[in-house]
Amino acid sequence: MSGSRDYSLYILRCGDGTLYTGIAIDVQRRLDAHECGTRGAKYLRGRGPLRLEFALPVGDRAAASRAEVRVKRLGRSGKEALIEGRVSLDDVLAEADSRSHVAAGASG
Repeated sequence: MSGSRDYSLYILRCGDGTLYTGIAIDVQRRLDAHECGTRGAKYLRGRGPLRLEFALPVGDRAAASRAEVRVKRLGRSGKEALIEGRVSLDDVLAEADSRSHVAAGASG
């Protein structure tokens, strides 16, 4: 056993309708921390109730961090498409990879 733990990417819908994206090993425990306000994200304080809209295992911390950055770069409609299953996380990550390759090719 390598000792690494699988992380999940999650999206919460706040009481004000905004969407929050994060990563955690234990999503329910992280949601509980957000809801109690003391160890949760500052952004979420006072924005309850929080509702878990999406959660998906994504691998180790490095993979989870990459996925989190890419999902955070999506607009609201892209996040809603992910939540509703109209687009998969694999599609989001592949599209981000193809854009970065095109940009690298254009600048080099």
